[in-house]
Amino acid sequence: MLTPFHIAVAVHDLDKARAFYGGTLGLAEGRSSEHWIDFNMFGHQFVVHLDESAKPAPTFSAVDGDSVPVPHCGVVLSFAKWHALAAKLRAADQAFVIEPHIRFEGQPGEQGTMFFLDPSGNALEFKAFEDIDKSLFAT
Repeated sequence: MLTPFHIAVAVHDLDKARAFYGGTLGLAEGRSSEHWIDFNMFGHQFVVHLDESAKPAPTFSAVDGDSVPVPHCGVVLSFAKWHALAAKLRAADQAFVIEPHIRFEGQPGEQGTMFFLDPSGNALEFKAFEDIDKSLFAT
């Protein structure tokens, strides 16, 4: 079993963050205050902290023909959960920075990937592998 990670990001509006992470993504909310909210991101602790001046502005890096926003974070899912999340995001009219697709097709590390931004501009990537244990760090 993997140990859950903890990550915290700045958001400019907690109500919009709650609607996005709790509503659009369907993440369960944990503890909160008037300045932050904990979310259960597929078993990991993802925290948004209020900074009304937050304006994340990712740079971009070339990866397998895509322009990937950096920094970014997210979770590696099974393909079934990844496809379900992609469908949920499309149904919510979520804009993608990089549409859901297969990267490194036919190569070690073949993966499903998608990138999108939260309402504050934080970049998120969700991935999927057929066999996570064998493929996550394949070279």
